[in-house]
Amino acid sequence: MRGQIILSHGSDSGPDATKVSALAAIAESLGWSTQRPDYREDDHHGYAASVAPRVARLRAAIDALEAPPVLVGSSMGAFASGLASLERPVAGLFLLATPVAIPGYQAAFDLRQDVPTLLIHGWHDELCPLDDLHDFARRRSLPLLVLDGDHRLSSSVDTIGAQFRLFLDGLTLGSPTLDSASLDRMAGVQ
Repeated sequence: MRGQIILSHGSDSGPDATKVSALAAIAESLGWSTQRPDYREDDHHGYAASVAPRVARLRAAIDALEAPPVLVGSSMGAFASGLASLERPVAGLFLLATPVAIPGYQAAFDLRQDVPTLLIHGWHDELCPLDDLHDFARRRSLPLLVLDGDHRLSSSVDTIGAQFRLFLDGLTLGSPTLDSASLDRMAGVQ
């Protein structure tokens, strides 16, 4: 086993959601162990009220492991993963459709700065404006891959999966940084 990956779904979704399931299958095929917490009960409290319970659930999952995991999250799952990384050591962050703020929640999005991170977002994200995440990524000098998609990124699952393989390979080989040429190749940019 290469390590542990915790995959966090977005609001109005579940642990068997398309992207989370596809990424878990890829990770497992590469020898990683995965877990997918179920946040649906937390999400009944509303967006702002679900953040703290999600982060607490992630902290507990991380604390139960012998080594820092890779955190994967989509939307609210990405937001909670970033915040959890501030409180617990993690081996990497692979975040999709990340909001930089949750209306009504006291803290803005943030993440641990000393871990390999890849942000993926849709050009046409109707819920989480790209400009906000772009500004966050620019300030932190983080890699940000922007795909032709909306908030759900459902038309980009194959590209996201290919990026995830590349990301995990980089962690395994000790070279977690993805260069722009690799990102362009994976996104089909010529």
